[in-house]
Amino acid sequence: MYGNIWIGILILFPMAGAIISYLLGRKNKLLRDIFADMIVIAEMVLMVCLWVAFGSGSLKADWLTIPDICGMGLSFTLDGFRVIYGSVASLMWMMATLFSKEYFNHHHNRNRYYLFLLLTLGATMGVFLSADLFTTFIFFEMMSFTSYVWVAQEEKKDALRAAGTYLAIAVIGGLVMLMGLFLLYHELGTLQMSDLKSYGMAGNPHSLMEYIAGGCLLFGFAAKAGAFPLHIWLPKAYPVAPAPASALLSSILTKAGMFGILIVSCSFFYQDTNWGTLILLIGVATMVVGAVLALFSIDLKRTLACSSVSQIGFILIGVGMHGLLGADNTAAAHGAFLHMVNHSLFKLVLFMAAGVVFMNLHQLNLNEIRGFGRKKPMLNFIFLMGSLGIGCIPLWSGYVSKTLLHESIVEYTNLLGKQEIVPSLLSIFDMKIIERIFLLSGGMTVAYMLKLYVVLFVEKNRNAKVQEQFDAQKGHYMKPVSAVALLIPALQFPILGIGASSLMNRIADMANSFLCTSSPREAVAYYSIENLKGSLISIGIGVILYFVVVRLCLMRKTQNGTEYVNCWPRFMDLEDYFYRPVLLVIFPAILGFCSRIFDAFIDTIVVCLRKTLYRDSKLPYELDEGNALTHTAGILANCLQHLLNIILHRSEKKNVDYEHLFALKYSKIRENSTLISRSMSFGLVLFCGGLILTLVYLILW
Repeated sequence: MYGNIWIGILILFPMAGAIISYLLGRKNKLLRDIFADMIVIAEMVLMVCLWVAFGSGSLKADWLTIPDICGMGLSFTLDGFRVIYGSVASLMWMMATLFSKEYFNHHHNRNRYYLFLLLTLGATMGVFLSADLFTTFIFFEMMSFTSYVWVAQEEKKDALRAAGTYLAIAVIGGLVMLMGLFLLYHELGTLQMSDLKSYGMAGNPHSLMEYIAGGCLLFGFAAKAGAFPLHIWLPKAYPVAPAPASALLSSILTKAGMFGILIVSCSFFYQDTNWGTLILLIGVATMVVGAVLALFSIDLKRTLACSSVSQIGFILIGVGMHGLLGADNTAAAHGAFLHMVNHSLFKLVLFMAAGVVFMNLHQLNLNEIRGFGRKKPMLNFIFLMGSLGIGCIPLWSGYVSKTLLHESIVEYTNLLGKQEIVPSLLSIFDMKIIERIFLLSGGMTVAYMLKLYVVLFVEKNRNAKVQEQFDAQKGHYMKPVSAVALLIPALQFPILGIGASSLMNRIADMANSFLCTSSPREAVAYYSIENLKGSLISIGIGVILYFVVVRLCLMRKTQNGTEYVNCWPRFMDLEDYFYRPVLLVIFPAILGFCSRIFDAFIDTIVVCLRKTLYRDSKLPYELDEGNALTHTAGILANCLQHLLNIILHRSEKKNVDYEHLFALKYSKIRENSTLISRSMSFGLVLFCGGLILTLVYLILW
């Protein structure tokens, strides 16, 4: 088996299939749906074959290089991490595509949806299989633009606004990332991930410019991952996007951002305590902010979207601990990677379950969908599996990954106390605070998932007739294909959780080379008293938060019973009350003010030169009004008018001062041309300023 051939097929096959499916869809919708299903199933089968071949040792890490593409060429590779995440991505796409047929049964623009669905699959595979950061960037931007169509699919006002926010964050993040690539290439002369890994593991001290380059890359990747404070697009985009698209946005596209963060953090900044501290603090902020937003939300998909932000924070904590723990980073690395995999599966199931609700009710407000899941055992089981998994309940897969993350925090705190590790900016007290915030955030996860489960499957709708309609649906709320698409990934959560040592540890070990870590020296006792203690504390906190905060503070009594209320203050919306004012009002105002000052300064210099050095005086043709041409034309027109008044207009003489009229016309034309020239000159000034800064950078560095 030749790995480089399969790499090309994995990327190009779905892209070619996208074009063919679009052409088929113009003739036959059913044939298009079947063809799209065949594409994603074939992609999944190919990835399973690669996984088996890689696990058996018959397929080793391989390379594929395509020279002269975009100047630097494209390069791809295969290793354990890429095989696993390629398999996860193909599984996600297969299930989401199978579910899409029923979900989009009565929607418009389905042909466009399938086109960009398959194009995004190819671009995502390109990201995960890339061997250098330039290739990652090319496919990363391609993925951002193709997935934009998912968010705007419904073409409603909210959807278009959220899509605009998503695209703005993607473009800004991409531009900052590109600057980071320029700086990094200038410093090291390479963007190959293997070279960055060798450089980082050699223990070379990082220069200021390398940190700046890393910060730019972190900005770009964190924007896609949904890390705080660049998370603003997630709570807006997920609720308005179709459910299959929301599932893929949450489960895979955010992990493409995490893929880039892992490359920068685990390879280039290997064992860098300053960088690890930065990632850890960003992770803590992201984890808490997402959990709080999810707890307050009363929209089903928005709650799951905010939950995605929080879970990305958990993963970032593992990445940060990887940098702080040095050689003892196994628990942190494995915890971060396994939680990436787990979260992908959790959100696939939960978002598609939310899609089943929306598909039947066209509502997402918790008060409107209340009681929908009663007497629907299949949907109940599927949603329960996802909730127990993400809630870190023992015997489910989420418990395994969060236990490893918690253990990494505890291990680092103990090593700091024994002074057996390089200290960072964080003290023992700080780490204990972070541990408590970690457990509290886990409790908030339990609380908001418990709220969703109770709303859908325990409580009854306030309207008795509506509840009767819900109960009457029974087995008619989703088709068998959709049920299978949800059930298969849901069954994996208890299977992986129960077989943690034999299954999840092996999966984590396959990614050791990419994560720059090794297998644990001792087997992790996942179900020991100490590890169970952390999970039970989070569960207890979650139950308390549910009954105290949700039931008492986030609900109110009405004439028809109780209802959930949105108590989140509007002024705490970062997009509407910070980013948009800064980018659309404050920044342009400052830029305009500075440009006016600069323009006035230049005008002052010109006037001073004319009054002093050049000593301008008023020449005969410099008239108070108009110019020599308008003056001459005006005199001739006035003479002609006087002659016509004598010959033709004796009774109604005309008295128009054409000299003044032509002067006014000239002044209007001159004013318009001045405005145009000033706009062009301002653009040229900005261009020259950027060019000068670029030249200064090239000369000094």
